[in-house]
Amino acid sequence: MNHATPNEDRRVYDVIVLGAGPTGENVAERARAAGLSTVIVERELLGGECSYWACEPSKALLRPVLARADARRVPGLRQAVDGPLDVAAVLAHRDEIVFHWKDDDQVGWLDSVSVDLVRGHGRLDGPRRVTVQIPDGDPVPLTARHAVAVCTGTDTAVPGIPGLDSVRPWTSREATSAHRVPGRLAVVGGGVVAVEMATAWQALGSQVAMLVRGDAGLLPRMEPFAGRLVADALREAGVDIRFGVSVASLAREDGEVRMTLSDGGEAAADEILFATGRAPRTADLGLETIGLTPGTWLTADDTCRVTAVPGGWLYAVGDVNHRALLTHQGKYQARIAGAAIGARARGEPVDETRWGAHTATADEAAVPQVVFTDPEVAAVGLTTREAERAGRRVDVVDYDIAHVAGAHQYAEGYRGRARMLVDTDSGTVVGATFVGPGVAELLYSATVAVVGEVPLERLWHAVPAFPTISEVWLRMLETYRDRQRQPSSAP
Repeated sequence: MNHATPNEDRRVYDVIVLGAGPTGENVAERARAAGLSTVIVERELLGGECSYWACEPSKALLRPVLARADARRVPGLRQAVDGPLDVAAVLAHRDEIVFHWKDDDQVGWLDSVSVDLVRGHGRLDGPRRVTVQIPDGDPVPLTARHAVAVCTGTDTAVPGIPGLDSVRPWTSREATSAHRVPGRLAVVGGGVVAVEMATAWQALGSQVAMLVRGDAGLLPRMEPFAGRLVADALREAGVDIRFGVSVASLAREDGEVRMTLSDGGEAAADEILFATGRAPRTADLGLETIGLTPGTWLTADDTCRVTAVPGGWLYAVGDVNHRALLTHQGKYQARIAGAAIGARARGEPVDETRWGAHTATADEAAVPQVVFTDPEVAAVGLTTREAERAGRRVDVVDYDIAHVAGAHQYAEGYRGRARMLVDTDSGTVVGATFVGPGVAELLYSATVAVVGEVPLERLWHAVPAFPTISEVWLRMLETYRDRQRQPSSAP
């Protein structure tokens, strides 16, 4: 690999990528595959947030929690898993999953795809120009012939609360990398990070209290029944959930976090986790040198090209463009953007039609997401609320997953629910949500149905294997048929 130094001659590349998380790595690999010389700039670990402080470590913490929950529902097995989790083993496995926060393998992968690396903090320095401040060294100037791709992701958006700095709060980074279990953990927020970390740390031995500012319930961007079922399960596990309350001020006294709440009450915990949304990592990116405002989201078109920058050379890919803040969507956008950059560099036509080769249509039509709680939540496409806001005419089809034979096989006392949204004009599925143990593996079939715009008449010929939970697809089709397309009054 060509590790750039101040005295190196080669500082001009076809493509410069800022940020070496999964999104940046995929942009770089696709640009290189298109025959373009490519350099990637990273100030932390190659692999980014997802590999070391988000997706990978959080799922390593959650996997034993969910496996034990499933085992406890299987007759003949529950007695074998009645004891507490081996916390030391869980945390050690988490450390292995993140390679003990070392990125040697990722560096080797960059070598294998012939992408150069500059370690340091990269800032834009005018059109197609980037200056990298390397640790303990002189700045490295880089120039791009064709494109600069910003793939710097996001940070936790922590609200400005009096006393915040004094308590050294957890964000998602601390929550996924902690090496001890706090006796009491306060979780501020009700979204995905909040419910997943509440699930993990409660099972590992913390007494968890969730403080949720609004009254919309947990997982407010998903179907309401998803948040209700997750809240019920968290409460059964011992989590204290309080809605309509926020933190007004904070202090750390005698080692504990003391909170004054918006309703005038008080609370205390050993640690406090803020899971209150994300903010773009663009504050120190040099945006002002190209006429943009530091700290803002970078609005991009469907090829991930930044719309406000003349010349079409700047791309924003992944979380930083605020289109769909999920690792797999960032990687999807990277494949699209890399192909578009390659086509434009070669002077070839760019296919910007819906579902075209250079168009990230799935960002608005078919974003899949799994919430790894107990029960799991899996969803893709529109929710009922989103369909209504968009003026789409949809029929809502609900089904109790517990009535499927595969659910009986999976777990005694199975609890779950499925929802399918059918566009009445096209006769296709435009959204699906599943809640229940083991439903994450249903999501890809739903995604294919939405992306493929498969007519319901054809879905009747997609036969689910018996006895599997996937038979819920057949039951939803039967429910839709038997209702004779009567509108639903679902909440």
